[in-house]
Amino acid sequence: MLKIGPYEFQSRLLLGTGKYPNFDIQKEAVEVSGAEILTFAVRRMNIFEANQPNFLEKLDLTKYKLLPNTAGATTAEEAVRIARLAKASGLCDMIKVEVIGCPKTLLPDPVETLKAAEMLLEEGFIVLPYTSDDVILAKRLQELGCHAVMPGASPIGSGQGIINPLNISLIIEQATVPVIVDAGIGSPADAALAMELGADGVLLNTAVAGAKDPVKMAKAMKLAIEAGRLGYEAGRIPKKRYATASSPMEGMSVV
Repeated sequence: MLKIGPYEFQSRLLLGTGKYPNFDIQKEAVEVSGAEILTFAVRRMNIFEANQPNFLEKLDLTKYKLLPNTAGATTAEEAVRIARLAKASGLCDMIKVEVIGCPKTLLPDPVETLKAAEMLLEEGFIVLPYTSDDVILAKRLQELGCHAVMPGASPIGSGQGIINPLNISLIIEQATVPVIVDAGIGSPADAALAMELGADGVLLNTAVAGAKDPVKMAKAMKLAIEAGRLGYEAGRIPKKRYATASSPMEGMSVV
């Protein structure tokens, strides 16, 4: 069970809704993924123009918890304005704080992220900040009162997977709130590794939406996250330098 603030979810996959070839594929991929939390950029919504296309129009939004993000913000003030707009439109009480500090790498600005998170917590939002794999920043954000921390596996949309598993592990080890690995996931193996490291969930978009078959990839991600979590809970065997026989030697007759 994934618990974020007052909410509980069976699925540990958080799925983005952008970049799909069309709305029908988006709908089918979302359904087979089993995801209960859907994320999207508030700036993509035509909130005050009902006659404009709505990229969520094919989805039955009563089945999902929406997690708008503040993509496009480069300062804390911008992020807060976007979050307020989403809340005023009735879209959410949860918000993914995303404050980009570098247009080339799309890595988050740690100072502005911390500032935005503090401001939004004061306003009563359930705050999930997207960060780099900075162990200290993750600690500061949870001490501030954030309801989850979301370290990136690698740069957004890069598909590089987890490039620094040590830092992700350290963030998880010190965590008192859910850790959701966000950004850079490219394959089911990446998602499974995140869960095997002990992450509470994985948020991804491009890995599914940009796949040759988004629907099959959505199902693959669902199964990978489930398998990774089970593997983590089961506890893997330690790695050894030399072989160990899988069949016991005791009691065997000598030929």
